[in-house]
Amino acid sequence: MGDPQELAPRDIIASGLCIGCGACAGPARPMEWDRFGQRQPRGPGTALPSAAFARTCPFSPHAMDEDTIAAGRYPTAPNADARIGRFEHAYVGHVEEAAFRAGGSSGGMVSWVAAELLGAGLIDGIAHVVPVLPDSSGAPFFRYRISRTAHEIMEGAQSRYYPVDLADVLAEIRATPGRYAVVGVPCFIKAMHLLRAEDPLVAERVTHLLGLFCGHMKSARFVDSFAWQHGVPVDQVRAVDYRRKDPDRPANWYTAQLTLEDGSARWQDWWHLADGDWGAGFFQQSACNFCDDVVAETADIAFGDAWVEPYSSDGRGTNVVIVRSLDLDLMVTQAIADRRLALQPVDADFIAATQAAGLRQRREGLAYRLSWHRRGIRPRKRLAPSRRLPLRRKLIYRLRAAISFASHRLAWLARRTGRPKLYLVAARLSLRLYRRLAYGRSKD
Repeated sequence: MGDPQELAPRDIIASGLCIGCGACAGPARPMEWDRFGQRQPRGPGTALPSAAFARTCPFSPHAMDEDTIAAGRYPTAPNADARIGRFEHAYVGHVEEAAFRAGGSSGGMVSWVAAELLGAGLIDGIAHVVPVLPDSSGAPFFRYRISRTAHEIMEGAQSRYYPVDLADVLAEIRATPGRYAVVGVPCFIKAMHLLRAEDPLVAERVTHLLGLFCGHMKSARFVDSFAWQHGVPVDQVRAVDYRRKDPDRPANWYTAQLTLEDGSARWQDWWHLADGDWGAGFFQQSACNFCDDVVAETADIAFGDAWVEPYSSDGRGTNVVIVRSLDLDLMVTQAIADRRLALQPVDADFIAATQAAGLRQRREGLAYRLSWHRRGIRPRKRLAPSRRLPLRRKLIYRLRAAISFASHRLAWLARRTGRPKLYLVAARLSLRLYRRLAYGRSKD
């Protein structure tokens, strides 16, 4: 694994292990866009000494793994499962009160917990992702922000498959006394745990971590692809809705919508898009190939979509929830008793079934990917490398990795030359091959 004193952000980046979380960023190392539309730290310095960086980067081989973090954070949790981690209780259902369910992409639980923590005076602000208006300077469509009112929290509802980083909100947390919660995908939540272990001020002020189940992170080029397929210039796009909600359609029938500069909208169901199959891995960030946490195993509470019937057909949206901390377990239990939450208890098998594809990719697929020859830093994971798979499964994982790798580069070339078809034709052919291999057919 090498000497942690010598590990630097450039080593993580060169090895394809930087997820762009921003935990290592600082004034001398700001977060910037790379050519593939991903966030990465740049500059000569780092906000942390080398050994501290090695312990803080979520993909560093010298950092604590999820099992170690969870054992220290939730030592008395009565339930433990290798697929979903330690927990007090697990549930399926939705928010019953107010407009939380209607306003979110799923059952409204993320915004409800955030608002409940704020309303109870347990936090002074919550760091979460909100939409922003892009401009000609290349500003993003989404960013992290600290919200301090219930109304501001609702502005962050719905799913955002877009690169963001924690650098600015961490600077605000360090500068402004108070208690904060952070919402994030598993690797961001892990980064926050590791940073709290190194930085006493962050440890004191960040009191709650709310996790989001994650299949993988996309690059910003995914939005470009939406625009190309709708026949509109990317610079005219002013808002992106990855999962337009329609209570009259099944929740897993994703529809992507773009709002343009003139106020008009364009939308298309994902299954008609050239890169609309999530499992194929278009624009997947490289580090996601080396993540083994689907359900935010280190978060105080974690949320996902109930991708099993009858819930996946309910267009109103349904959450699965894993509660790990005692204080949030008490909050949720009381709200269920008060009929503010319509949640039913479930077991680890139920949760795992809702995330079956993601767990296969992050466990079976990861073990196989760890057996591949690679240059640079080798990640240390909770799985041993293994090639013991049927040939078809091996080919699926190889093709996913190839699609991910090629999609970044072809989209870059398409942007550079002004020829979107360079990407779109290749994407359609790749998707047809992937579906033939994965499902035994070329079309749904």
